[in-house]
Amino acid sequence: MEARRLAYLEAMGLEVLALRGAPSEAALAPVAAETTAVAASPTAVQVPVEVPAPAAVRAPAATPAAVPSAPKPLAQVPKRSPHPAGQLAWEPLAAAVAGCERCGMCVGRTQAVFGMGARRARWMVIGEAPGVDEDRDGDPCAGKAGELLTAMLRACGVQRDDVFLTNVLKCRPEDNREPEAAEVAECLPYLLNQMALVQPELVICLGRAPAQYLLGTDLPLAKLRGQVHHLQSPAVPVVVTYHPTYLLRAPQDKRKAWEDLQLAMAQVPPLPAEREG
Repeated sequence: MEARRLAYLEAMGLEVLALRGAPSEAALAPVAAETTAVAASPTAVQVPVEVPAPAAVRAPAATPAAVPSAPKPLAQVPKRSPHPAGQLAWEPLAAAVAGCERCGMCVGRTQAVFGMGARRARWMVIGEAPGVDEDRDGDPCAGKAGELLTAMLRACGVQRDDVFLTNVLKCRPEDNREPEAAEVAECLPYLLNQMALVQPELVICLGRAPAQYLLGTDLPLAKLRGQVHHLQSPAVPVVVTYHPTYLLRAPQDKRKAWEDLQLAMAQVPPLPAEREG
């Protein structure tokens, strides 16, 4: 098992930074000890089945003009009709997402990207929105970024199918632009419904934007990383790390991403998911 994990870490590009200079067992021993302690503890709090309405999401503070990259805060957006998401089961929820036309992003999409993975997973991994590859393939994290994410999860001892992977936005914003507050407000109920069904014990946010949407904050990524946050509804811990797309452009930060994953493993070990049927 150790040799296999080292191979996965090398696939992440961490063979020099994370592995050399000390025996691999020693490097991973603190995390293993924490993981064993957590695994022996009672199961984490289950996510309530009831999904709060979009209005229950705390609006983040207005973004200062000096930080133009931060997403616009959530706003109360008039709805043309009641939102279909709430306490839907998997199949009706997937159908609602596939046929959703509640905002303008539906016009330019190839398909809505619902999400994939274990329907009862300990980890739920959330990005911001589909890109070109994801819109084409229907995969929440496809292409080279998807390959890197797979390697990152394998380094934690699980396969991609052991987590549930999705995005806040289910359609690709045209030209990969930043989503509008109204678009986030329309898609967020779908995500909350997914969370109620998956009942994760830990959420990993890939990048600044999904963390800001879920936590109701305008803090930058540098201040969101390195600590465990908590959602109030559903009650679940959150760890924030870099999106694999960013890590492909900035491989020097892969070591920091591995530190984030170690923090996540110390909170909730990502054991293989229970399979339905």
